[in-house]
Amino acid sequence: MGVVPALEEPLKQPLKSVLGPATAKVMAEHLGLRTVGDLLHHYPRRYEERGQLTHLADLPMDEHVTVVAQVADARLHSFASARAPRGKGQRLEVTITDGSGRLQLVFFGNGVHKPHKELLPGTRAMFAGKVSVFNHRLQLAHPAYELLRGDGEETVETWAGALIPLYPATAKLESWKIGKAVQTVLPAAQEAVDPLPGALREGRGLLSLPEALLKIHRPHTKADIADARARLKWDEAFVLQVALARRRHTDAQLPAVPRTPAPDGLLAAFDARLPFTLTEGQRKVSKEIFDDLATEHPMHRLLQGEVGSGKTMVALRAMLAVVDAGGQAAMLAPTEVLAQQHHRSVTEMMGELAEGGMLGGAEHATKVVLLTGSMGAAARRHALLDLATGEAGIVIGTHALIEDKVQFHDLGLVVVDEQHRFGVEQRDALRGKGKQPPHLLVMTATPIPRTVAMTVFGDLETSVLDQLPAGRSPIASHVVPAADKPHFLARAWERVREEVAGGHQAYVVCPRIGDEEDDPKKAARKKSPEDEAEKRPPLAVLDVADHLAKGPLAGLRVEVLHGRMHPDDKDAVMRRFAAGEADVLVATTVIEVGVNVPNATAMVIMDADRFGVSQLHQLRGRVGRGSAAGLCLLVTEMPEASAARQRLNAVAATLDGFELSRIDLEQRREGDVLGQAQSGARSSLRVLAVIEDEEVIAQAREEATKVVEADPELERLPGLRTALDALLDDEREQYLEKG
Repeated sequence: MGVVPALEEPLKQPLKSVLGPATAKVMAEHLGLRTVGDLLHHYPRRYEERGQLTHLADLPMDEHVTVVAQVADARLHSFASARAPRGKGQRLEVTITDGSGRLQLVFFGNGVHKPHKELLPGTRAMFAGKVSVFNHRLQLAHPAYELLRGDGEETVETWAGALIPLYPATAKLESWKIGKAVQTVLPAAQEAVDPLPGALREGRGLLSLPEALLKIHRPHTKADIADARARLKWDEAFVLQVALARRRHTDAQLPAVPRTPAPDGLLAAFDARLPFTLTEGQRKVSKEIFDDLATEHPMHRLLQGEVGSGKTMVALRAMLAVVDAGGQAAMLAPTEVLAQQHHRSVTEMMGELAEGGMLGGAEHATKVVLLTGSMGAAARRHALLDLATGEAGIVIGTHALIEDKVQFHDLGLVVVDEQHRFGVEQRDALRGKGKQPPHLLVMTATPIPRTVAMTVFGDLETSVLDQLPAGRSPIASHVVPAADKPHFLARAWERVREEVAGGHQAYVVCPRIGDEEDDPKKAARKKSPEDEAEKRPPLAVLDVADHLAKGPLAGLRVEVLHGRMHPDDKDAVMRRFAAGEADVLVATTVIEVGVNVPNATAMVIMDADRFGVSQLHQLRGRVGRGSAAGLCLLVTEMPEASAARQRLNAVAATLDGFELSRIDLEQRREGDVLGQAQSGARSSLRVLAVIEDEEVIAQAREEATKVVEADPELERLPGLRTALDALLDDEREQYLEKG
């Protein structure tokens, strides 16, 4: 290949050297386009067909439209106004038609001169502007326009049948200005280096990259657009999957200490103590994990499981296996409440096996320590010492585990709970604590559709726990339409009383806490249409708790839990609730993750429409954790026909988290789903839609894995290397590095 002189790389050319500084500046600032290549990859959002443009007959109100039409007539009127009292004001009215309807354009003041000269009857042009109504007639005021002249290359013929690309534009730069700029740089597309290996492209019958770029920007037929999109989707999916495959490959080269449990050690002693047998699913997933732990390369596994499918049990057995083999295991939780809770449940499950070095400890016992930010200095010093000496085999903590002061004796396994709350940098910092990279197990209770798992967590192998452990009860969910049927809400509170009378407990979840400062700035912000419809802020914990204790649930022990309470107070409330000393816990989503009270059987979610589908599913997983059946009531004031009600009906209709996560994804844009997980690293998906293109992604992953295994450095594929460099510019490269 050698060094390519700059001139031979037309796609790397900065736009300012090609388009002129003003346009280039707007493109860089508003659209993030800096080079010729960037602009060629700024694909049209949709296409207008000449002659079948947005018909003038059905123009949408208040939207920016682009129409192609012919000027029918143009009249200049003078009028008197405050600015021009002597009738010197000028207004140009132009009527345009496209055969389906007519539309009035108006220009005022000094703006009339140019259009008056140019927009002569019979002239065809593209017009763009915002549709408004004046005197019961639709009009465009001061539209931007572009004449369709028959001169030069642009004969009316090429225009007449053509599909006009409409680009994602900004107020500063209309679609056709972008289109013009694209036409200017389009010849450079011939030089585009193709990232797809030739064999793959021919095998799948895909266009070459230069062809695809020409056809997406200058299609002659709809088939051109379809072919171009199919090809460009492959580029995105494949380059991304190659990046992930290379990471898996590099990770597989890293050394790790194999950890095999002793046949009659801690794990065996723990299994012997278990009061129940593991489910088939738990056994299968445990085997996948133990096989990984026994190899000389670090495990990178994502463990997905419904709330309550017994992920913690699987993770704990993996931790015990590593301790058995002489290493230490660390479990990272996103919040203090959760860390304390994991610590509690792990020590309970282990019993005397967690009392290493103490009187009454079993012979294989180890120490289980907790490490959080709010611990007292003495307790913290003690925990740090136990970790450094290796006395503690298992540590459970929050981000405090990652601090420089924390030294491990021999860190063999890191378990991360609820990945999407936990940044890549943190995973990385913790990895650096081992003498060799530790094995990694990421747990999530948010079911992630297969394609998102392949895209976001593409560097991890995936295990899924989909059976509920024996003894778990199904949860019945119902929507309570408080506005349409107020007596349903009254009945909901009766149901809560019945559960409590039967010796059980209940949660009431609200979207807000209620002691927020009244911030005038916030109040002035624009309300969403839902808020407008309801004319009220979301229900708050403190108000609801107060209302319930005085009214519908008077006489029951009602307690409050929310995120702004002091950690000790939160803990005390949770302990009282777990011990059965409170009947009803009114809380924010603090309880979404990990609160485990098997005796709680009912949950009422207020303003359920304010929560996402996955979040409702998470919340609901907090009931029915014991042997009694669970009940979840979704209270909403949204009208029957609203999208919000449909979402709630979907949640009530199925307990399958994967099904719900698809519904969730279809309702939100992928951006949100991916955005949470990787700091925007892949907002660069342009034509690939994560759900619709499941097949492309799956095939691209297969092909990418083959390519990388055959040629890890991609020495035989310079085009692919170039595309990778573009995808992984510095910030993303770091993002991927740190995964």
